[in-house]
Amino acid sequence: MKSIIIIPTYNERENVVKMAHAIMNLGRDFSILFVDDNSPDGTSKLIEGLLELYPQNIFLESRAEKQGLGTAYIFGFKWALARNYTYVFEMDCDFSHDPNDIVRLLDACQNGADVAIGSRYCKGGSVKNWPWKRIMMSYFASVYVRMILWIPIKDTTAGFKCYKSLVLEKILLDNITFKGYAFQICMKYAAFKHRFILQEIPITFIDRELGESKMSSGIFKEAFFGVWKMRKMKL
Repeated sequence: MKSIIIIPTYNERENVVKMAHAIMNLGRDFSILFVDDNSPDGTSKLIEGLLELYPQNIFLESRAEKQGLGTAYIFGFKWALARNYTYVFEMDCDFSHDPNDIVRLLDACQNGADVAIGSRYCKGGSVKNWPWKRIMMSYFASVYVRMILWIPIKDTTAGFKCYKSLVLEKILLDNITFKGYAFQICMKYAAFKHRFILQEIPITFIDRELGESKMSSGIFKEAFFGVWKMRKMKL
């Protein structure tokens, strides 16, 4: 049963090589698909060098322009399904997600979960290097989402996940057009509506040390209003 980690990149030259080596050194047969949105800092050139080191396990798909995180993941999901991967991961490139936790998410899916979620806010989860105001904003954003969607997930905006392929085959991926936090919320909501088993796995989320955050006010607005739209969407 094959596993692939989808990692969208945009200006991640400080992190991409270290991340690839960290995953390849886990001692499991993981593959990585990098979806790069024409990073002006040369990220894709560094990935091309990784293809020569790991020709059977690392793949690169380059897009012409920056199109948003959600569209990169949808592209990656379809790519993985077309190649019969059994387990498909979402993961950031900036080391806010610990590569060692990939194995824990996989174990959860191999032992009953359909979607394993790396969670900051379930029992045992935590956040490091974030200002208190940002932690509170993120936490109460999840509370807001749960109140509207009635989804039993404490970390609704989490972006570190493992899906069984059957979940991605069932969800109507073309109907999900959100790009940021709203995308992460909508994928969990869709899996929940299809009655899949979602399990939160506690992780320690560490704010990026290198590179620049892609966060914007538009992403927050999309999520704030998008949750109301999700209630009426066909997923």
